[in-house]
Amino acid sequence: MKPDEIKEVRLAKAENLQAAGIDPYGVKFTPSHCVTDILTDFQPDQEVAVAGRIMAQRSMGKVVFADLEDQSGKVQLFIRLADPDSPLTKAVKSLDIGDIIGVKGITFTTKMGQDSINVSEVTFLTKSLATLPEKWHGLKDVEVRYRQRYVDLIANKNVRDVFTKRSRIVSYIRRLLDERGFLEVETPMLQPLAGGARGRPFRSKHNAYDLDVFLRIAPELYLKRLLVGGFERVYEINRNFRNEGVSTRHNPEFTMLEVYQAYGDFGDMMKLTEDLVAGAAKEITGSYKVMYQGREINFEPPWERRSFAQIMKDKFDINPEDEAAVMLDKVKAHKGGSVKIDKLTRSAVMKIAEDLLEEDEITDPVFFTDYFTFLCPLAKTIPENPAISARFEAFIAGMEVGNAYSELNDPSEQRRRLLEDLEDDVETGNRSVDEDFLTALEYGMPPAGGLGIGIDRLVMLLTDSPSIRDVILFPLMKPLPVRGEEPTAATVEQE
Repeated sequence: MKPDEIKEVRLAKAENLQAAGIDPYGVKFTPSHCVTDILTDFQPDQEVAVAGRIMAQRSMGKVVFADLEDQSGKVQLFIRLADPDSPLTKAVKSLDIGDIIGVKGITFTTKMGQDSINVSEVTFLTKSLATLPEKWHGLKDVEVRYRQRYVDLIANKNVRDVFTKRSRIVSYIRRLLDERGFLEVETPMLQPLAGGARGRPFRSKHNAYDLDVFLRIAPELYLKRLLVGGFERVYEINRNFRNEGVSTRHNPEFTMLEVYQAYGDFGDMMKLTEDLVAGAAKEITGSYKVMYQGREINFEPPWERRSFAQIMKDKFDINPEDEAAVMLDKVKAHKGGSVKIDKLTRSAVMKIAEDLLEEDEITDPVFFTDYFTFLCPLAKTIPENPAISARFEAFIAGMEVGNAYSELNDPSEQRRRLLEDLEDDVETGNRSVDEDFLTALEYGMPPAGGLGIGIDRLVMLLTDSPSIRDVILFPLMKPLPVRGEEPTAATVEQE
């Protein structure tokens, strides 16, 4: 049957239930057990009450077998329809795959050795009007999976497992930081200035104040204000927004961990990164060695260190002191004149670096250090070489996962660097410096280490997920085609 026809049949069943005095959209039901509790330590002749969704059913004369699934697992129901006029029989006769019910009964083991529940009472909780994906094929269309995540979660247990692991990863991070004396805080997502990182923001308007506002691209400058205010260890698991492209590694809305530790530096953040990421890998998978897209990643510390400045020197003969034109000539010489760069800005150099790191097919975690100072306006410099910043980026399986600084706390130098960065920023259109942040620095911010870790990408790595959309419950999607037009393969590929 077509979906509309199935819906009509199920609506009729809902009406039949109401006519029989059974509410197809019932009220509270209190389970005594979850399915896993029953099956893990199975005890026959135990009275139980469980609730969940019907995922399969089959009739054998006056006996109905059904699979009921809750969040923890699936159990077989055995229902004997002895009295055709009983509430039990009337309820079961209107039962469809996808319906949510509560059942009471006695546990037993069938002749086939299947641990089951002999059902004595069925309570209708929700009548499902839409049919679920076919059992053996599930929900495969990625376009539909992302748009209708609720169906994806019903149909694909592995998808539920991914998001369960995501929750466990975040819980582990919180637990570790809390144990080390870090305070979890909240900073504004709606900001009068978009700062703390380079990115194109989402703009809006606050009507009461007649004020232009931005969804934050990073919480960094507000977290540093807290260091000024006397909080010495703070962190935020935060939602950030960047009005930029979409890919398997980028979503306009994403989750970051940012951590700041007074009286520390980027070396302390390097150790913290190893502890957080390697610890999460061990917590979730039981091992430091994790398979990701056919490649084994060994998260066990200590991680390898590589010098970005040395790579730029070896590959392009570029020095941090070189003028932009000189750098561009050297890149062109290396690439045989085929470089497509209009102007060699900071972001252009970073793009070259990112492409280089991906070309190297990095698998195991690597800390890249010795970034050029002009790429890092918020970081301190190395005392013996002002052209190099006290910064690292952590790459795993070709993806940037973490970024850390020894934080710049000289207000005069910070102003100069931010103004210099504005002149170099030709991508985002940001033309403002956060004067209040600079004022805060004038009151005195202790030396500190700061760290950012991409939660979405970390979850990708620890759940073997190829796309960032696989680890975000409701990723941003293109508008649906005009009614009657189906998404094309090209549309899905662009997404």
